[in-house]
Amino acid sequence: MAFDSIFKTGLFQGQTVIVTGGGSGIGRCTAHELAALGARVILVGRKPEKLQKVAAEIAEDGGNAQWHACDIRDEEAVKAQVTQIIHDHGPIHGLVNNAGGQYPSPLASINQKGFETVLRTNLVGGFLMAREVFNQSMSTHGGAIVNMLADMWGGMPGMGHSGAARSGMDNFTKTAAFEWGYAGVRVNAVAPGWIASSGMDTYEGAFKAVIPTLREHVPLKRIGTESEVSAAIVFLLSPAAAFISGSTLRIDGAASLGSRAWPLPKAQRPSEPFNGFHRAYLPDVLKAEQ
Repeated sequence: MAFDSIFKTGLFQGQTVIVTGGGSGIGRCTAHELAALGARVILVGRKPEKLQKVAAEIAEDGGNAQWHACDIRDEEAVKAQVTQIIHDHGPIHGLVNNAGGQYPSPLASINQKGFETVLRTNLVGGFLMAREVFNQSMSTHGGAIVNMLADMWGGMPGMGHSGAARSGMDNFTKTAAFEWGYAGVRVNAVAPGWIASSGMDTYEGAFKAVIPTLREHVPLKRIGTESEVSAAIVFLLSPAAAFISGSTLRIDGAASLGSRAWPLPKAQRPSEPFNGFHRAYLPDVLKAEQ
């Protein structure tokens, strides 16, 4: 089987695209789709074994993927990594700033180290990657960057550290789009809501128990798929988005637009999910619902 992308074959033929956090979840799915569309995908993450596994999957499917282990929070490591990628593969055409991570906790219980760690992962690391890709390649050759946000528009209770970081990334996206447009560089972002991805299985306790009920708080009455996020990222990287820059595309089934003052009715015709990822699997926390 192969990735069933809605985009045309060979869309990114001959292009080099970096995907951070490409060893799992949305990053893994996006890397597969880009490779299926002809891109030379560079997987970046902290754990070599996860990157190697995804690179092997992509090769098995007939795609082209390389991997580089790097902590994107380390400025010197990021500089060296981008330099090496350009040396090995030439100009960088696309960057998917997907890497991130957080843990559930009320603000009052988050210590300084925990708060700063999440900000460095979800904001500072993305900034470093974007800056180095721009300075070393895109400032001369142009390109497209897609940053990863989250549904934090009305605050992010229970994950205030991540909400602060993702809000910062939204503003960084707008600023970079304005400052770097002269060089033919577009910078956009996606903001997924609840997506059926491997990250759901990292949560424990009370938060884990809530996950299967989340669909009831989404107007479309379901949880999204990794492919639906990947398709949005691919669109923003593609020539079809050539005049789109500084925008954030929400992928949340309209969940971020309402409030409890307007209760949602029971589902009558839940929307049909799009799932083009032939290697997708359902998170364990959702299997009980099947």
